[in-house]
Amino acid sequence: MSQLKKFQHETARPLPIIILADTSGSMSVDGKIEALNLSLQEMIKSFATESRVRAELQVSVITFGGLQAEEVLPLTPAHAIEAMSSFDAAGPTPMGGAFQLANALIEDSERIPYPRAYKPVVVLVSDGYPTDDWQSAFEQFNQGKYSAKATRFAMAIGNDADETMLSEFANDPEAPLFRGQNARDIHRFFRAVTMSVTTRSRSATPNQSVELVVDEADDVEWEF
Repeated sequence: MSQLKKFQHETARPLPIIILADTSGSMSVDGKIEALNLSLQEMIKSFATESRVRAELQVSVITFGGLQAEEVLPLTPAHAIEAMSSFDAAGPTPMGGAFQLANALIEDSERIPYPRAYKPVVVLVSDGYPTDDWQSAFEQFNQGKYSAKATRFAMAIGNDADETMLSEFANDPEAPLFRGQNARDIHRFFRAVTMSVTTRSRSATPNQSVELVVDEADDVEWEF
């Protein structure tokens, strides 16, 4: 093992990023699910290129659409993710189930080795209202030993999103609830989160918040 690789192995600490993605039926219109799929793939590719000298970015994706939430990507170092599957949109919005899965992951010190790991980043994206018992799951999330300390970003898509709940979820003073109306806004939000996380991972203090800056002029050439 080279001295550089040995140094990276010994010093890089896990920085978990957990994505809670709405894949309910309403995400199937106006190119939203396509934008979500492409944005996630782009985010993971960006994370995979980070140096891992100070922090190793690790990603988990939890979807909530249909009968139950599902951890479709277990927590994995971004550089080790070979491909990210695309999601279909269907069914109701079991967001409470997503909170339960995220809380179980964050509180599991075997999957996230505290205190060595940096505090997790949790990203919630939704265009509707939860259709399950989300209140008790959210309360448990807020009271967890580690989940209560996680940095949380949230995006409300469209006029039908539960902005009150999503505003309560977003706990970072540098990043209040982001409101978007279309597929391109989803892309802008994920680009901003990617920049915030990578900036944080390169800093001398990766546990500190970094401002979430959404570039309104940012555009893409995707056809939705």
